[in-house]
Amino acid sequence: MTSRVTTMEVRQKLGDILNRVALRQDEFVIERRGKQLAAVVPVERLRQMREMSRCVLLKVFETRRARGMSDSGAMALADEAKHRGRPRRRG
Repeated sequence: MTSRVTTMEVRQKLGDILNRVALRQDEFVIERRGKQLAAVVPVERLRQMREMSRCVLLKVFETRRARGMSDSGAMALADEAKHRGRPRRRG
């Protein structure tokens, strides 16, 4: 179950939130002024998300390589994906 909590609630109830994540596998989205800032998820869920990301990325590279993409092209693709995945900074 995913619950939404404010930053103030996290400050007040951190121990309870961590217990719910560890023991009940609950997930929390932390918000400030209605804007989502972060998530608290069980460590195993984080591992699964990272592994899935790796598998998807490897599949993309394998597909591109089969179509004749060079190593330098694959690195450029990875670099582009890395930068697109980051939020843009306000300047």
